[in-house]
Amino acid sequence: MPAPVTLLVHGGAGTLTRANLSPAQELEYRDALGQALRAGQSLLLRGASAVDAVVAAVSVLEDCPLFNAGKGSVFTHEGRNEMDAAVMDGATGQAGAVAGVVSVRNPILAAQAVMQQSGHVLLIGQGAEAFAQSQGLAMEGPEYFHTAHRWQQLQAALAHQQVMLDHDGQHPQGQPEPIDRKFGTVGAVALDAHGHLAAATSTGGMTNKMFGRVGDSPLIGAGTYACDATAAVSATGSGEFFMRGVVAHDIAARMAYGGLSLAEATQATVRDKLDATGGRGGVIALDRHGHYQLAFNTEGMYRGVVQGQAEPQISIYRD
Repeated sequence: MPAPVTLLVHGGAGTLTRANLSPAQELEYRDALGQALRAGQSLLLRGASAVDAVVAAVSVLEDCPLFNAGKGSVFTHEGRNEMDAAVMDGATGQAGAVAGVVSVRNPILAAQAVMQQSGHVLLIGQGAEAFAQSQGLAMEGPEYFHTAHRWQQLQAALAHQQVMLDHDGQHPQGQPEPIDRKFGTVGAVALDAHGHLAAATSTGGMTNKMFGRVGDSPLIGAGTYACDATAAVSATGSGEFFMRGVVAHDIAARMAYGGLSLAEATQATVRDKLDATGGRGGVIALDRHGHYQLAFNTEGMYRGVVQGQAEPQISIYRD
């Protein structure tokens, strides 16, 4: 019996406890994750590809200011929004990514265009911007990406002379403390009706990051990876650790070369490549049999899953 179409999403990991979110805030996050899941689910149920499903789900999260991607992206030290995104097709091994874009409304659409239209894998900065515009993608000015909450985060980070990870240590119950350090990267992995996998990831990076800093999200094998023979993986967390550990590919490699199950490979990678090195964050991972993992070593992770025609299942806290 074929595995049901499956879609997983994440919206970041970090210090997420019930003391950190009011019921109203929690509902907003759950609603946004649900919208992303339903957007991808509807495509999968109509026979669309896993690539189209993950791109649709991530686009919804990029349009939501709650998450550190697209419209909700954090600010660099210079007060700019520099965004990264990637997508990979597990059926073909093709991948596309953009890094350091500042005016592409949906960076994940630019990554998809790079994969399908450019003949390259990764475009950066002005070149990526020009290519996205040539593909007819929506472009926006700085005001579109400028949200008051993210600007306050930058001011707090500058005052503390620190690079801040989005939302980690969020102020309790909406109190007016602007330091917000959750790893707010968004991502999705999917299995379509044809048995193919795909992964997509998008992020604004870290508050107060250096000009031109690129994290793991657009790096194939670090924050994003998909192969039909093993798994589709999207990561969120302290990007430098995911890059050094090549975390997304490491999960697939343990399956391919060590014969581990998805669960065993995911747990081993989190243990060896994150826990052991002090890295924090999480991954969503999915194999062609519909087995999935939502693994993290933080207090919580915004996450959700939907299979077949079932209702989406959404979680935030570790319990």
